[in-house]
Amino acid sequence: MKGPKGVGRKRRSSPRDVVSWSTLFWCTVFVVINCALFSGFSFYAFRFLIGKTFQPVLMLTWPAPSNKPISPITISVREVVMFPEQALVFLNNYPRTAHVFTKDDLHCVYFSANDSSRSQPRFNQPPIDIDGGDFHNQIVRCPRPPRSLTVSVGLKHNEDVPAVPSYSWDWLAYDALVDRDNTTIVFVKGLNLRRERISNTAKFECVYGWDFRTTRYLLRSDVVSIAQEIVRCKTPRSVLSFPRGPNNTVKVSVRVKGGGAKGILNTIARPAIRPGLANPTHWKEHEMCLCSMVRNQGRFLKEWVMYHAQMGVQRWFLYDNNSDDDTDVVIEWLRRANYNVTRHVWPWLKTQEAGFAHCALRARETCQWVGFIDADEFFHLPSGLMLHDVLRNQSNYDYVGEIRASCYSFGPSGLRRVPVQGVTVGYTCRLAAPERHKSIVRPEALNSTLINVVHHFHLRNGYEPVNVDRGVLVINHYKYQVWEVFKEKFYRRVATYVADWREEQNVGSKDRAPGLGTRAVEPRDWSHRFCEVGDTGLRDRVLQSFVDPQSRLLPWQEEGEGGDRVVQVQQQQKVIKRSVMMMRKIRERRKRKVFL
Repeated sequence: MKGPKGVGRKRRSSPRDVVSWSTLFWCTVFVVINCALFSGFSFYAFRFLIGKTFQPVLMLTWPAPSNKPISPITISVREVVMFPEQALVFLNNYPRTAHVFTKDDLHCVYFSANDSSRSQPRFNQPPIDIDGGDFHNQIVRCPRPPRSLTVSVGLKHNEDVPAVPSYSWDWLAYDALVDRDNTTIVFVKGLNLRRERISNTAKFECVYGWDFRTTRYLLRSDVVSIAQEIVRCKTPRSVLSFPRGPNNTVKVSVRVKGGGAKGILNTIARPAIRPGLANPTHWKEHEMCLCSMVRNQGRFLKEWVMYHAQMGVQRWFLYDNNSDDDTDVVIEWLRRANYNVTRHVWPWLKTQEAGFAHCALRARETCQWVGFIDADEFFHLPSGLMLHDVLRNQSNYDYVGEIRASCYSFGPSGLRRVPVQGVTVGYTCRLAAPERHKSIVRPEALNSTLINVVHHFHLRNGYEPVNVDRGVLVINHYKYQVWEVFKEKFYRRVATYVADWREEQNVGSKDRAPGLGTRAVEPRDWSHRFCEVGDTGLRDRVLQSFVDPQSRLLPWQEEGEGGDRVVQVQQQQKVIKRSVMMMRKIRERRKRKVFL
């Protein structure tokens, strides 16, 4: 018997009951496209409804400043150098701090010399000044601590004061650089070597190291040359390969042989990057540059730079020797006025010769000729030529390494106040005979010892100095200005082998003013002294070339300083005639005394 139909059998599937793979695929594509369209429509609708102020939630992944701890400003002191009247504190700010400190940030902190922990400061004082415009080379000037005390610096809002080594200025290697021949040039104080003489290298050696508290691991090298306060050393290969930078820790010093550990100069000298190419090129970027060491010359620098720019100078290297006026501000003003002037902080006392040698090395790579003059000295070309005319004429002779120009010393010219039109216009009466000379040198011609006596350098074999004719080029040295300016010379002289005027040494030196002694007391006839010859040559050229036709002012004058120039010149001419007559009478009296 058959059961019902289909019972006991598997049902056979119908084609209508199965979905094909192609149908499933196209359905999936349709769903995906519709979802995408719907999402896009929703986004734009949402954007339209709420406007453009919407900020995606994704922006919250940027770390908010309030959620990230701010690194506190810290201070690191490298070392302290003690001068007779102040202490130089050298900061060692690392790039992670990158903070340029001001006098408002710091104070000078004084401790007992035996308190190594710096836990009990005696007292604080504000700094005298802070030098250096970037965080790599800031120098804090503090009043010198009393005996038995030492000094450091600290942040006003932080009680932590770093302990630092302190060195006396009179026994110190204070600067160093690696020259193009890979020798190290070290600038030192305290060896007391003879002026303008090459010393015996066998008596000294150079030492390099990271820690001078012990001599055990110091590297030793031979001295190549030593003269005055400049030592040239052979540089060990390991030092040459060591990375150099703002925080270079490799230091160099000089050891007097036979003196043991005590014969090594204290040092803060870290060899800087070599100043120039190993293979010098004949072509230089600038034909004429100037090097000068200045101190509190801010009010005269505009005239000095602007005048010499017109005469053909293209580059200025100014070594600032502890100025506390607006010298840095004036230099920055000149830079913004497109004068190629750089300020180099040079705090070292009575080191003008070393500073000039240092400057010669810096200028060597970019300057064909470099003049070494002071800020009160002006090149005057009576023939009407320009400096490049003189230099190109001398450059035709390969043996010429130095051009020497005679200096005429000008007196107060009857003035009692600083001339508003500048020194070149104000001072027009001078001594009849020239005093000394100053030089323009070819840096490539300098002797490797770098010996100089400020007025001229020692040259390499094959080079000679030449004296330029006084009708072509002279230097107007405004040496004896009005007393307000001149008395500053009593404070300190910058040359190494020149005694300060307050000392009894070398009273009869040409560096001093005759008859003044050691006290800065103004003589009654000061305004009429040093006036033997009226000389208006440079004044006439300045008034002809520099006066603005509309304002009648010179470019270095401020508004309101003009006055009636014709009346000023007439009055000054009368004073000069009177001064010349007085000087003649004085000479006649002296001759009579000698005759009697």
